[in-house]
Amino acid sequence: MDVKITMSFDNAVIAKAKEFAESKNISLSRLTEIIYKKMTTGNYKSLEDFPIAEWVSQVSEGSAEYKAKPRTRKASKKEFYKSRK
Repeated sequence: MDVKITMSFDNAVIAKAKEFAESKNISLSRLTEIIYKKMTTGNYKSLEDFPIAEWVSQVSEGSAEYKAKPRTRKASKKEFYKSRK
């Protein structure tokens, strides 16, 4: 189940991230989720150990794969209200 969160970022960073995500045909939310999942499943002692550059290269070269199920606005709304019960 998806959970909504609010975060604050520099406008320029978000603009570039949105452009990158759009070019890969995924949402910025899913891109962020993928990065967090990779970060939290590894055994990294610091952020410098996190191989984000390697992952971004994989996505840009097409070897990384992410499949999202398409949802309608109505289905998203229904799922949101169901999660609030």
